[in-house]
Amino acid sequence: MTDVTPESIEEFFTRSNGDYVFARWGRPIAPVVFGVEEETLVTVKSAIEACVAISGHEMAETDPELGTNLMVFFLSDWAELLDVPHMGDLIPDLQSKVATLQDRNAHQYRAFRFDDNGAIKACFTFVRMGGAMDEVPAEVIALSQAVQAMLLWSDKQFTQDSPLAVTEEGTVIRPDVANLMRAAYDPMLPVAARDASHALRLYARVIAG
Repeated sequence: MTDVTPESIEEFFTRSNGDYVFARWGRPIAPVVFGVEEETLVTVKSAIEACVAISGHEMAETDPELGTNLMVFFLSDWAELLDVPHMGDLIPDLQSKVATLQDRNAHQYRAFRFDDNGAIKACFTFVRMGGAMDEVPAEVIALSQAVQAMLLWSDKQFTQDSPLAVTEEGTVIRPDVANLMRAAYDPMLPVAARDASHALRLYARVIAG
């Protein structure tokens, strides 16, 4: 693992267009999972619980405004999204989005919604199984998706490297990622930020442990 620097932390939230955009959840997370067996459902929810615990955030049975606010969908073909009732309400311009995902042969996609303060109020996560994904253990997929739903990471993050690490005890969240998640949910920090100086505040909390 490389040494943590303000610049390395800034990269976690700097988008392809150069903008620094940070957001964390501003409300308890109330998840629901679609398209899996009961055993996998427990695995996914356990992964979300683990990420919430690391971050020092909260979970809830229901969200008073939305009912559920973290929806995780597992599917075998992106075209399945076109048949899900009301999916077009969740994902604007659904037809073209599905076409883009098919063209890219993508295996995952997530869309966030934000409140008036810029905090995350909902996340819709989609995982397309099949091919190489069928060889990946369910707990690894679940933990990776849970990490990526906890913060508005840069669109460049985790495209080439995983937020997870393999240890003798099994697959875990990378220490640098876990420390950053913990720092990001410090109550003294804002729920959203668009100035890169925010990364310095994260850095100070990461190195303070």
